[in-house]
Amino acid sequence: MNLSDTHAAVRRPVPQELLDVLASHFGTRCSQADAVLEHHGRDESPYPVTPPDVVIFAESTEDVVLVAKLCSQYKVPLIPYGAGSSLEGHFLAIQGGVTLNLQGLNRIVSVNAEDLTATVQAGVTRKQLNEEIRDTGLFFPIDPGADASLGGMAATRASGTNAVRYGTMRENVVNLTVVTADGRVLRTTGRARKSSAGYDLTRIFVGSEGTLGIITEVTVRLYPQPEAVSAAICTFDTLDSAVKCVIDTIQMGVPVARVEFMDANAVRTVNQYSKLSLRESPMLLFEFHGSPEGVKEQAEVVQDLAREHGGHDFEWAERPEDRSRLWTARHNAYFAGVQSRPGCRSSTTDVCVPISRLADSVGAAARLLEQAPFPYTIVGHVGDGNYHVLMLLDPEDTAEWKLSEEINHAIVRQAIEVGGTCTGEHGIGMHKMQFMQDEFDPAALELMRSLKLAFDPDNLLNPGKIV
Repeated sequence: MNLSDTHAAVRRPVPQELLDVLASHFGTRCSQADAVLEHHGRDESPYPVTPPDVVIFAESTEDVVLVAKLCSQYKVPLIPYGAGSSLEGHFLAIQGGVTLNLQGLNRIVSVNAEDLTATVQAGVTRKQLNEEIRDTGLFFPIDPGADASLGGMAATRASGTNAVRYGTMRENVVNLTVVTADGRVLRTTGRARKSSAGYDLTRIFVGSEGTLGIITEVTVRLYPQPEAVSAAICTFDTLDSAVKCVIDTIQMGVPVARVEFMDANAVRTVNQYSKLSLRESPMLLFEFHGSPEGVKEQAEVVQDLAREHGGHDFEWAERPEDRSRLWTARHNAYFAGVQSRPGCRSSTTDVCVPISRLADSVGAAARLLEQAPFPYTIVGHVGDGNYHVLMLLDPEDTAEWKLSEEINHAIVRQAIEVGGTCTGEHGIGMHKMQFMQDEFDPAALELMRSLKLAFDPDNLLNPGKIV
């Protein structure tokens, strides 16, 4: 995609004096090597490489404070970087500047098992946290698929496969430590389960994508590991029947932990990628958490509902290794799709709609895609109305890109018309900025812009994103 069509694609000069100061202070943790710059200028979006001028590898909140103060002094853009798994161009340095790699902030600060919370530095990944707390009988449930950093997950308001039961990062972030654009450090609240004191700064920063402040520590909620876990897959003859089964399951109040959808194309690519032999038809993947009796009851109700909608080939998995095999297939759906067309770049949709409109929305997307000249897959966290279309594009074919954007726009418009959103979990970044005007009224957008200016008056923090 050509960046020339965005208002924010003009790079700002970085003074040599600033580069010298950064190099002097950070030494080998300051890099202008071409390979390092390129790595930090590329994500999983269709955009071309857009590198920063310099990369700083931070290891503490104090490092972040120093860099923020220097960038504020020299009026240079500052872009936080987590695990690099963005799909929407979140951390591309479209105005140049300093990219602040936070992977070195990887210490688990404290685990308060009695309070069901843990405080971690922003670079700690979800798998790292769960490995650390495994012996406490607790776990952190938010699972976006990739082994994302907790800071990045908070910044993009991530969710994933467990959101239908445990919620998203919005519900599971208790407190944040944030460095402001001018280098001040603030903590948004305490560790209490609730508070009515002042404005909810935590929720303002969750989902702000590095445009209002740089998250350096996150306190998250933990949950007891369920006594029993069971997973199952079920195939359907049609996409519509699979999605309607999900709608009935949710509307009946069955407390499933995960409900994931894969269309026939997605199953086919996963079979090829992971050497599996799943039936290549629309598929639902379920997981149930609770007591042995509760899990058994939930599973029986869902199995009966699936049969009413023509579901068949139920395959149960209760052993951890069997469950892992099923969920690995789902988590690999993105990589399987990309590998199915060598050399392609992916463009993804991420709409979320009210559960009652899910079948209509997914069906409309499928009809739009049927005549597309490029491969595609449809997968989704359909338990909460969120689904993704993965369009696999030839990066040299402008006609494919143009058509994919037209399809993307049509899918988003349909979702917003039925009360949904352009993004259920990926965030806005650059790719979805144009949809903000469709989703929000002018007064709301103006208030967002005012908020950005209040927190970052010089527009230094991850400029050209969200608004």
